[in-house]
Order: sequence, then C-alpha cells, then structure tokens
Amino acid sequence: MSVFFSYILLGLSLAAPIGPVNAAQIDRGIKNGFLHAWLVGVGAVVADGIYMLIVYFGVVQFIDTPIIKTFLWLFGAFVLIYTGIESLFSAGKIQTKSYRDQSEPLYKAFLSGFLMSLTNPLTILFWLGIFGSVLAKTASTYAQAELILYSAAIFIGLLIWDVAMAAISSSFRKLLTTQLLILISFLSGLSLIGFGIYFGIQGVKLLIGI
Repeated sequence: MSVFFSYILLGLSLAAPIGPVNAAQIDRGIKNGFLHAWLVGVGAVVADGIYMLIVYFGVVQFIDTPIIKTFLWLFGAFVLIYTGIESLFSAGKIQTKSYRDQSEPLYKAFLSGFLMSLTNPLTILFWLGIFGSVLAKTASTYAQAELILYSAAIFIGLLIWDVAMAAISSSFRKLLTTQLLILISFLSGLSLIGFGIYFGIQGVKLLIGI
C-alpha cells in the first residue's frame, strides 16, 4: 500500500509545479467557477494519459524527433499566447455576481487544458524521462496488473491536484474583491503569455538547428 501512495505522490509532483495549466485553472476558476477550472485539469490529465500510453507502448522515438518537438514548442506557444491575451481582454469583465452568470462553453475549458498539456514539451520530458524510468523499474519488479495499478495511482494524484486547484481558484471569487480578482486574472494572463514566449523561443531555437 505504501508503494501505491508513493505513486500518488508522483502524480501530485507532476501536477503541482506552477505552469500553464495551473495558471489557466486559476483564471477559469475566478471567471467561471469550479466546473470550468476542473475541466481544464481534466483536459490536461487526458493529454497526460495519451503520453503515458505512448511511453507504455514504446512509441517514444516518434515524438522525440526534432521536427515533432519543434512543432510542439511552436504550437504550444500559439495556444498559450492566444489564451493569455484572451484572459487579459476578459479580465476587466469580472463581476462579483455569481459565476453561474458566465457563459463560456464547458468544452472550451476542457479543450484549453488538453491542448496546453498535449503541446507542452516539459510534460513530454516528464513522461519520457521520469515515467519512462519508473515504468522500466516497475515492469522489472512487479506483475502486469500491479503495473496498471501503479499507473492508475499516478492519475489519482493528478486528479487530486486538479480538484484542489479548481476548489481554491473558484473560492477566490467568493472571498476576494472585484479589483483583486481582476488583478489575479490579469497576472494569470501575463503568466500564460510568458510561458508562450518561452515556448516560442525554444521552438525557434530548434527550428534554426534543424
């Protein structure tokens, strides 16, 4: 059982560092409430699942090629900068009234988290590096059923963090003034743009090197 909990902690360690998905969850939670923020995280977890399967089935050579990594950096930059700019423009529209009055489609929140995680090369580095080595060690030590169980534990950790972030960010709306909510949303937008610029620089560096 202690091994199972250690894999849950591994999932938490993947989700916890402040990154694009967490910034987007804070922004969505403030503007639209718990469900939208939670779906951003669910989208990211689904993307994580895709990469876990890629590592599991050993198809890492494909996404480790320079051209694919360049595409992911550049497309990820576009997604982040677009989302960040959209966040900045909508920050001033935040009201202290109930978030139920907000009308952003739920699928858009899910798609935002999914694309951010899917095109995040840092996520890929985790799954290829950390999870790849963990998978190799687990496969040599445990049976197939236990391998699946411990992989599921990683996802439990991811989902726990997702729910926690959604709850915290949506509670901001009830506890803080409109001015502070606007400031936090504005900073989240700037954070997303900053990550996007970083992704873009890395993509251009790779593109020049190809």
